[in-house]
Amino acid sequence: MPTDALLDRFLTGLAPLDPVAVWAHGSLGAGDYQEGRSDLDLVAVLPRPATARTAWRLGLLHARLRDAPLAGLLHCTYLSPDTVADPEQRHLTWAHQQLFKRTVTPVTRRELHSFGRVLHGESPEHLLPPVGDPELAGFVVRDQREFWRPNVDRAELWRQDVWVDLGLITFARATVTLREGRLITKREALTELPALGAPGEVVEDVAERRYGRGPRPAPPAEWTARRAELTRGYLGPAIDTLVASYS
Repeated sequence: MPTDALLDRFLTGLAPLDPVAVWAHGSLGAGDYQEGRSDLDLVAVLPRPATARTAWRLGLLHARLRDAPLAGLLHCTYLSPDTVADPEQRHLTWAHQQLFKRTVTPVTRRELHSFGRVLHGESPEHLLPPVGDPELAGFVVRDQREFWRPNVDRAELWRQDVWVDLGLITFARATVTLREGRLITKREALTELPALGAPGEVVEDVAERRYGRGPRPAPPAEWTARRAELTRGYLGPAIDTLVASYS
């Protein structure tokens, strides 16, 4: 299985840095993973905070993986025991074929506690502080209000599959988290969307692209444009209502 082979190569390459733990979250942790479609979302805890030399070694590690199937889907954020507790701390991260820094969000932290998969070393419960419901809800509301709602107005984005897919799925997941205090998978989010009033033909399109069999031909331009308008027309008011209800 290409996923297992890639993870084996990654863990072998990371071993000289003596990782304390390596965890999978997202679809890979939640049991919703679709090989070749889902990202491989990882968090590694290194024994010490990353230095310039550490960054160089990690960049080299990921560069050596580039010939492996699915390597472009592997993302990993690097923490240390000294920095793991601070939710505002920006950590060295490999994603989209480059190194940069970003935080580990409350959603990711809750995922790790709820269904994180231990690939190596200690479990999240032993190293990662828990995320309380108010912290999780506050982040979810801010994400919908400050990231997703402004981007609904950027019409050009919504002709891309990734924006339609993630926009709808993230909204459904946010709704369930705020309503029930739990996280759901992307597959579960798709089953929630019809009851939330999302346009059925768009939900079917997302489900087929994520869970259908085999590659699909590129959609006609007319459908891409229509899908974008349906999605934006739904998400704008839906996000406004959600944020107003839980702010």
